[in-house]
Amino acid sequence: MSRANTLTAPLRHADFRRLVTGRTFAEFGNAVAPVALAFAVLDLTGSAVDLGIVVGARSLTNVLLVLFGGVLADRLPRSVILQGTETAAAITQAAIAVSVLGGFASVPLLLGLSMANGAVSAIALPASSSIVPQTVPATLLQPANALNRMLSNTGRFVGAAAGGVLVAAFGSGWAIAANAALFLFAALSYRRLRIARLERTGKSRPFAELAEGWQEFRSRTWVWVVVLQFMLVNAAAAGGIFVLGPAIADDTFGRAGWGLVLAAETLGWVLGGVVAAHWRPQRALAIGVAFVLCNAIPLLVLAKAPNVVLLVAVMLLTGCAIEMGAVAWDVSLQEHVPADRLARVYSYDVLGSIIAVPIGQVAAGPLAERWGREPVLLCGAAVIVVATLLALCSKQVRGLRRSTAESAPVA
Repeated sequence: MSRANTLTAPLRHADFRRLVTGRTFAEFGNAVAPVALAFAVLDLTGSAVDLGIVVGARSLTNVLLVLFGGVLADRLPRSVILQGTETAAAITQAAIAVSVLGGFASVPLLLGLSMANGAVSAIALPASSSIVPQTVPATLLQPANALNRMLSNTGRFVGAAAGGVLVAAFGSGWAIAANAALFLFAALSYRRLRIARLERTGKSRPFAELAEGWQEFRSRTWVWVVVLQFMLVNAAAAGGIFVLGPAIADDTFGRAGWGLVLAAETLGWVLGGVVAAHWRPQRALAIGVAFVLCNAIPLLVLAKAPNVVLLVAVMLLTGCAIEMGAVAWDVSLQEHVPADRLARVYSYDVLGSIIAVPIGQVAAGPLAERWGREPVLLCGAAVIVVATLLALCSKQVRGLRRSTAESAPVA
């Protein structure tokens, strides 16, 4: 195996090491947060409808501000954006923890703080997605993206498992407090990141710059087709996994078990990253899009057989498949989109991917109360399958090839 193709080669670059350290801490915290917040709301009201409103509000704020984050990331040093947003995330999560531990938490308060956390997350997303090419040479994009996602997903794996255990043992308030500390550690790691601002000429024109990003986005059919697919897939999965999933766990195998289920998915992401770092098919995007079909499996199991052992197995498989597709997607964008517009294209990617998530989250509870959990979960699985098959009908999705330099087989 050549030096350039080894999985650990990107770690020879100091800025990449600092980036993945910060990302790992941040994702550790991000994995604890949904588990702890979900059960904080359930402890407060016992309502899946309230839970859907709180988590949906955070996603809605992401939708409203993510394009603004893309403009900032193409104008300002991305490392500075990451430092500021992780600090702000620590503050908002600390406020949630204090409210829960102090006994004065309420749905409106949790709603407002979740929206604030969603705002800083929206600003961070384009910067964190587009910064990898600035930390390593172009020849290391494939292993760098895979390793970056692997270490981030390791943080998610540990965080998801720890989140369930912390909630079960100490309560949701202390779990959210730990989450705030992790965001602070991430901010400190990013502080040493030295990434130069991309050179931009002329005055800042946010709307004109958004229009440039939109042109880059819509000019590539394969980009908007895949984003449209994920708009539907993520809405269905968010309602089923993050709203109905905790409620089903509460009624069946318990909260600690649900933490293990989420941890299994993140472990699958780690395993998928290992495979993706070395497996480089010419038509990686098409294969990655097809792997999205696996998202339907957990919804089917939750609907028909909510058993913790079975769910752990299917979430492990699903996480592995999703991660292989995600690495293919990241590298495809980084190879085919100009660097000075990449963050804005990522922002449209994020916007399209999450714009329907609040609808899925907010609607899941009322629909389940009206029609039952099983029919809602089965309909969600059907949406995932149909959206994926339609995406594969695109010739550009099926035909997009890796660049010659990056797709050579590993020796």
